[in-house]
Amino acid sequence: MVVPSVDIANKIADVFGVSLDYLVGNSELILDKELVSKIAQIQQLPNEQLNIVNALLDAFLRDFKTKKNYSV
Repeated sequence: MVVPSVDIANKIADVFGVSLDYLVGNSELILDKELVSKIAQIQQLPNEQLNIVNALLDAFLRDFKTKKNYSV
């Protein structure tokens, strides 16, 4: 059995648009490259703006969960 180097495995993951963890079976989550890029940009924001983004995300996720629970 041939095992690729980490660099090659990372390139394979990039080609398929998945994380390295997904490629090697450590995760069932497929991450959208555009979303990962946005998260990386968000992490670079100053704390005040990061707190605002987190509050907005929390509100959207809470609303989504509420709508999902009441639509059943």
